[in-house]
Amino acid sequence: MHKKIYIVGTGMDGDLTLTREGEEAIRNADLLIGAERMLKPFESIEKPCLCEYKSEIIADYIRKSEYEKFAVLMSGDCGFYSGAQKLLLLLNDMETEVICGISSPVYFCSKIKIPWQDMHFSSLHGRNANAARLVSRYEKNFFLLGGNLTVSQLCQKLCNYALENVTVFIGENLSMEKERIFSGNARDLTSLQTEKLCVAVVINPQYEKNTRTGIDDSEFIRDKVPMTKSEVRCAVISKLEIGRDDICWDIGCGSGSVSVEMAMQCENGTVYAVDKNQTAVRLTEQNSRRFACDNIKVIESDASDAAETLPAPDCVFVGGSGGRLEKIINSAYNKNNSVKLVVTAVSLETLTDCMTIFEKLGLTADITQIAVTRTKKIVSHTMLSAENPVYIIKRKIQ
Repeated sequence: MHKKIYIVGTGMDGDLTLTREGEEAIRNADLLIGAERMLKPFESIEKPCLCEYKSEIIADYIRKSEYEKFAVLMSGDCGFYSGAQKLLLLLNDMETEVICGISSPVYFCSKIKIPWQDMHFSSLHGRNANAARLVSRYEKNFFLLGGNLTVSQLCQKLCNYALENVTVFIGENLSMEKERIFSGNARDLTSLQTEKLCVAVVINPQYEKNTRTGIDDSEFIRDKVPMTKSEVRCAVISKLEIGRDDICWDIGCGSGSVSVEMAMQCENGTVYAVDKNQTAVRLTEQNSRRFACDNIKVIESDASDAAETLPAPDCVFVGGSGGRLEKIINSAYNKNNSVKLVVTAVSLETLTDCMTIFEKLGLTADITQIAVTRTKKIVSHTMLSAENPVYIIKRKIQ
């Protein structure tokens, strides 16, 4: 028996925002499949229905069914955080056709009269997205809500990360009878009560125009905790080659300056900043808020103990090991033998230890020495003031 499966984006409500092509596919189908909310608008056409949204169950049912034409109904558009992609993979040996629908950003942006072609899109529906980091990074963000993070919690989070002045548009129950649209600064919406079915557009005119590296030392909140200086930090970040989705470790995070620059590189990832010093932990938390880096997770712990429990890293920076360098590197390497490793050393003993550890693991070390000299104004003269030389040991991946 030849079977044809239409995967139909039903728009916002399956009625006013349903395309004619989608309507035709639904009327021609022998069986409609979808979640209860998707099926409800089509009760009047009296088609047989399967109330189901799990792709595995849907694919199995279609294979065993005696029907020939199926319309699987998806909310909004099939290409925007939809189950369509997974279902297509499960039905890759059958005839399928995807019919686009009107997605929530297209609908909502028309309502608030804001163009969406330059917008960054994220889902917070059952996902862990770095909302503050993304709002800081992009001028326009669209967030699909409906998960554990409520509208008020999103706005409170933005306020916690120095983004209280950004403009937030909230859309609730889009295209439905109870549709409501709110707008205001993040600080004005921290107590807003809405239903779960919401979307948000956040506008930040003061967004970062570039991905910053080598941030001036004076911009960080400081104390008596050691900090990796700007020039060294810039070299470290460059050598790590951090990806947008990477998991990073900053071991011996100190004031958190490297953690912040790591977080700016991995906007969709996570930085685990570890230090056993309470002051360092406090400073790293403060600097993460100062630079809107909600993708930094600060851990107060002995570095070697924390390394055993942290998730497998893509990139690891060790700025301070507390004499447990070998255990830290072994933990990172055992969890991911392709991990990118960078260690800084200010003493010959640490340099020697690191080289020995690399040799035991069969790793090749690429070693650079940086000696930074800055200018200092004394009366009418500009004098040179040298910083201590720093060794940067990078794992060379061949």
